[in-house]
Amino acid sequence: MEFKFTEEQLAVRDAARDFAQNVLKPGVIDRDIHAKFPAEEVKQLGELGFLGMMVDPKYGGGGMDSVSYVLAMEEISKIDASTAVCMSVCNSLVCWGLETFGNEDQKNKFLAPIARGEKIGAFCLSEPEAGSDATSQQTTAEDKGDHYLLNGTKNWITNGSSASVYIVIAQTDREKGHRGINALIIERGMEGFIVGEKEDKMGIRGSDTHTLIFNDVKVPKENRIGEDGFGFKFAMQTLGGGRIGIASQAMGIASGALDVALAYSKERKTFGKEIHRHQAIAFKLADMKTQVHAARLMCLNAASLKDQGEDYTQEAAMAKLYSSEIAQFVTTEAVQIHGGYGYVREYHVERMMRDAKITQIYEGTSEIQKIVISRGILKD
Repeated sequence: MEFKFTEEQLAVRDAARDFAQNVLKPGVIDRDIHAKFPAEEVKQLGELGFLGMMVDPKYGGGGMDSVSYVLAMEEISKIDASTAVCMSVCNSLVCWGLETFGNEDQKNKFLAPIARGEKIGAFCLSEPEAGSDATSQQTTAEDKGDHYLLNGTKNWITNGSSASVYIVIAQTDREKGHRGINALIIERGMEGFIVGEKEDKMGIRGSDTHTLIFNDVKVPKENRIGEDGFGFKFAMQTLGGGRIGIASQAMGIASGALDVALAYSKERKTFGKEIHRHQAIAFKLADMKTQVHAARLMCLNAASLKDQGEDYTQEAAMAKLYSSEIAQFVTTEAVQIHGGYGYVREYHVERMMRDAKITQIYEGTSEIQKIVISRGILKD
């Protein structure tokens, strides 16, 4: 399969590449060392339209397609996976969920500021005892007539302390099981809403990951997305699109590691010649290139199906599964090609290897992707 990109798609890719190289790259090592959220860089990213790429222009978005999104995600992820995951959450989870299932008031009040780059969004599903399992929510939203009373804890929330708009999945009626779950929009500053300490992570250290605590947070009924009990369906459909974003992030990390390793192999000499001329290194590069190319095609295929309005659930899960696994392989090989230099921060690849691991975990572990894929196989 070969994709012929339009001029608009290529322009989006080039703009993302320029931003990544000239704005993100200079400070990426320092942000990783100090676990610093790229606040100013994300602000600029939003001003360029990259936080609401696929949102209808009438809500302040770019009106772009999912293929353009994949191309942009790859370029940002090549350089800074921490910024890329912020971009992914805003586009794939928050903006898409609000635009697809929110009402007009919610779109104007909550979606538009994110699409315009004025605010950041967060998607709150994971809990201490429930990762991607939306049916096991312990966070509760007690129906009080004109509002819900929200109580519980959410873990591993990207953009945790930087967001202004939070979509929280909570259980309203446990007896109804997954039909008793709701998706609520929470705003920063609501009484009883507490942002916990930032997580000290192995990778994507610049990403703003926090535990969120809700103590009797009063949420007006107009902040519920969809009808009562729609929360489970909302979470599942939103996560499907989210997998395209994380697959693209993983593929982009691998693509960036390949670029760095290839450049280094042309500079480093051993036994009188550049190391890429040694068959052992050339074969590593060949394997890396093949896997990145395959992952890119899988991401683009899932995105293309989404743009055509077709079911992309299985393709997104396969793209996420494969891209995250090759990201680990390619980044590890990039470290190996660099030898001892690959183990130090200056050469970037050790950070890429650490960043790659999380792509096998969030938006559903590899095992969860296999469940989604196997269900699709059995249904076919």
